[in-house]
Amino acid sequence: MSVNTGWDVLDAAHQALREAVDGVPADAWNRPTPCEQWTVTQVLQHAAGDQIAFASFLTGEPGPGENPFAPSGTLAEEPRAYLEAALKRSAAAWAGVGKDVEEVPTPVPPNKMAPSLGAGACALDAAVHAWDIAVATGQPSPLTPELSKELLDVARSIVEPLRAYGAFAAALEPVPGDEVAELLAYLGRNPAWTPAAS
Repeated sequence: MSVNTGWDVLDAAHQALREAVDGVPADAWNRPTPCEQWTVTQVLQHAAGDQIAFASFLTGEPGPGENPFAPSGTLAEEPRAYLEAALKRSAAAWAGVGKDVEEVPTPVPPNKMAPSLGAGACALDAAVHAWDIAVATGQPSPLTPELSKELLDVARSIVEPLRAYGAFAAALEPVPGDEVAELLAYLGRNPAWTPAAS
């Protein structure tokens, strides 16, 4: 994956997350999600916090104001504005990475990787949480086969060591021929998850 490809994937993942948040009905923010014991609001807080964490590692600026792994479930501002601030910060940080840079710091162990892989890891986080929000609120999946294929390549490069930290559940049975389901299963998410399953 080239640097430019990594940025394109990140842009697509950010857009998927925006669209998922925009599609949440007003009464659905407390619904359960595929992220066990987290509501839609908490997944949004986690996803936004992760984007800020990536930006913080790249720029040295302060990290998220709230622990993304212990989201409160309470927002002080409108959800889209909350998300947009995080996405803008992430996009600006990645745009500042020079073409000659060989490694960038990331919050994902081993805490440094090639820029394209780092941007891909950031995109993977945004896109999968976009799916979490969308399926929890009755929206169509924001993951396209093309984006899922790109992200599966990223996931295969970074996920296995992270399972030991509890960042990803064990992979489920693969779903050959369906790029979206294959990505989700690889990450330990049930592609057929519905709110009724929680």
